[in-house]
Amino acid sequence: MVKVTAAEVNNLRKTTGAGMMDCKNALVEAEGDFDKAIEILRKKGQKVAAKRADRDSSEGAVIAKVNTGNTSGAIISLNCETDFVAKNESFVTLANELAELALDFENKEAFLSANFNGISVQEKLTEQTGVIGEKIEIGGFRRLEAPFVGSYIHAGNKIATLVGLSEAVDGAAAAAKDVAMQAAAMNPVALNEEGVDQEVIDKEIEIAKDQLRQEGKPEAMLENIAKGKLKRFFKDNTLINQAFIKDSKQSVAQYVSGVDANLKVTDFARVALG
Repeated sequence: MVKVTAAEVNNLRKTTGAGMMDCKNALVEAEGDFDKAIEILRKKGQKVAAKRADRDSSEGAVIAKVNTGNTSGAIISLNCETDFVAKNESFVTLANELAELALDFENKEAFLSANFNGISVQEKLTEQTGVIGEKIEIGGFRRLEAPFVGSYIHAGNKIATLVGLSEAVDGAAAAAKDVAMQAAAMNPVALNEEGVDQEVIDKEIEIAKDQLRQEGKPEAMLENIAKGKLKRFFKDNTLINQAFIKDSKQSVAQYVSGVDANLKVTDFARVALG
């Protein structure tokens, strides 16, 4: 049996994140060949991933990152099976590293194929599945670009948001963070009325009509009353029309225009676990 040194085992552990005994056994099996040992650990990860493919990965860490110019941002959700793993320092570190990498890619498919320390992101996830023993995958992936982009990560890494503003004015950073916190807390369905899917609108009108029928309202009046209720739905569920959580006397749009008369919210992205 080939003897391996503690330094070799430690080097493999740092490279792969695998446990000390797994690294030692892989090096012994590989007869001291470092690259072959890495391949052995990856194959182990593939086997574990295959066994756990149908498991629920509803825990994890949701991380948002913004580039140095504040013109683009990315959110990724690194999902796992248990809250215990989700809170592990090395898991959260990996989620942050992956979110930083995600800034360079437009969609999830390109991101999963991207190079991450010599292997693809997908291969890294498979490797970590073998290391941790849980299903590890990318859940949510969102990108956003704007003249100014701000972010917010809710405590515990369960929700993250990005907000785009129309200009990089004085006060834009604070405003973007405030609105990003709003999006995290209030979970709007769209930026404004125009962004609400017609399917959602039709459903809300039908719900309102059913409620009105139960109240005994005449059929001829239902359409107009339902449209009035729809306006309330837009106010409660579209970001710029929502009451601002820090001052309910003004809407989000009014708060932003108070920072700068020409400032507007152009877009937002929200990713949450579950």
